[in-house]
Amino acid sequence: MNKKVIRNTVVFIVLVILSGWIGVLVDSSLPEQPKNESSGMGIWLVLPMLTAVAITIFSKGNWKDFGFNPNFKGNIKWYLIATLIFPVVTTIVLIIGATTRWIDFSAFDFRPFILIFSSTLLTNFIIDIFDGAPLHGYLTSQLLKLNFSDWKIYLIVGGLWGIWHAPYYLVFLPATEIQAVLPVNRAIYFTISIVTLVCWAVMFIELFRVTKSIWPGVVLHMVEDSLINPLVILGYVSIAAGKEILISPINGIIPTILYLLVGLGIRAYRRQTSQIIFSEIKEERSFPN
Repeated sequence: MNKKVIRNTVVFIVLVILSGWIGVLVDSSLPEQPKNESSGMGIWLVLPMLTAVAITIFSKGNWKDFGFNPNFKGNIKWYLIATLIFPVVTTIVLIIGATTRWIDFSAFDFRPFILIFSSTLLTNFIIDIFDGAPLHGYLTSQLLKLNFSDWKIYLIVGGLWGIWHAPYYLVFLPATEIQAVLPVNRAIYFTISIVTLVCWAVMFIELFRVTKSIWPGVVLHMVEDSLINPLVILGYVSIAAGKEILISPINGIIPTILYLLVGLGIRAYRRQTSQIIFSEIKEERSFPN
């Protein structure tokens, strides 16, 4: 059983790493494509999920590994938490930025921002079924079968999530959008983003493990894409020069630490709940009817 899981996991990881570069190769052979909507980007986005589906079909795997069941019963609170994590942390970061004067709000206009936020939710929901969900769900389930520790799972899944983004940050993403987030070159931004995504992955992985569903993570990612990306990239807030690495809502050290703490908090809850359930089962077996 372990050999089969190891084989499937290795194949999945290799194809995830290659997916974006296959997309880059496709784009290079086609006429100029629209930015952020090229055929290569489409391949990069959907190939990890298609790979996981194909592996499951040909190896006769368990479809429960994907976490497609929303498991609403008993988990509504986690959907609510997933909806609120990015708004709450972003609010804290903006308050810190206002207090320290590291963030300028003079260009912020509430009504058009809310319009952009609400109008992009559905599109981002669909995109985020593919962006990261196969890693946070399918790959996590495979690593759990191999009895990997929590920390190894975070590093492998988060690291692969970052490496999968390499073609996006190094090729697909317009340089102007990178500069709007951090005034660095593509290679440095990619390196910083790997660290960010490893820290973020803890939240996504733990939401999957506590609910056994990918959908709270998809909701979490949807809100992130619709909230903090336009907030920074479209210039609704501006960050003082030299402070971007500290306070940027997308890649800043302060928000990244806060998101890591949120993920570790969910982990602590999951472990405590598991211990309680284990103790109850052990107690029932000690006193059979």
